[in-house]
Amino acid sequence: MMSGKHYKGQEVSCCIKYFIFGFNIIFWLLGVAFLGIGLWAWNEKGVLSNISSITDLGGFDPVWLFLVVGGVMFILGFAGCIGALRENTLLLKFFSVFLGIIFFLELTAGVLAFVFKDWIKDQLNLFINKNIQAYRDDIDLQNLIDFTQEYWECCGAFGADDWNLNIYFNCTDSNPSREKCGVPFSCCTKDPAEDVINTQCGYDVRAKPDADQKTFINVKGCVPQFERWLQDNLTVVAGIFIGIALLQIFGICLAQNLVSDIEAVRASCLFT
Repeated sequence: MMSGKHYKGQEVSCCIKYFIFGFNIIFWLLGVAFLGIGLWAWNEKGVLSNISSITDLGGFDPVWLFLVVGGVMFILGFAGCIGALRENTLLLKFFSVFLGIIFFLELTAGVLAFVFKDWIKDQLNLFINKNIQAYRDDIDLQNLIDFTQEYWECCGAFGADDWNLNIYFNCTDSNPSREKCGVPFSCCTKDPAEDVINTQCGYDVRAKPDADQKTFINVKGCVPQFERWLQDNLTVVAGIFIGIALLQIFGICLAQNLVSDIEAVRASCLFT
């Protein structure tokens, strides 16, 4: 005979459930936006109509950054969002494991970068020089290099002469380019009085004596300038990385707590 009283078992925490859902739907939408920007950029460059051209670029295509980051955010956001909303423990466990793997890879990369600083510097030098060679091959890569050189007030990996690696800027006698023995405009020192960027300010500048070059262009390389910037902003950079790491750990713990709640509720239902 029933007493009229209802047994109230353990319930899934609505706060955790909808916090994970809300956070991940924003994360998922950002992933969609990044993927959309990447695909739009490829469409504008005609890559989508000719997939084989993906491998034609000799340097780094910045669009890959949007696609990879957007893809990871999309997958994580989808798993966390649907997993929390539908109380799907499989998706939530996938979300936790995937986030844990990313955290581990970031931690490993940080340790290796600290231990093998000289090797990282050499690889950065090779990376920049390879992209200097492909400077005119891709508009997105060109804009990325120009932004880097303008922001850090640098030129080339270790100096302006690194632009000899580019077929348009090298100083060889066989080079017919008007940009021969020059550098991109992003290497030029900025004149506050100029409202319009002079894109020809780097023409023939490396044909001048080294002492005269300093008047027209930034002669410091981007690798040492990046090292200096990193040292000057070490606290801020470390704070950002620690903040990201704490968010990842917080997300993993929340997802695991939600999985535990869901499994506990299901277990209690079996015995009532």
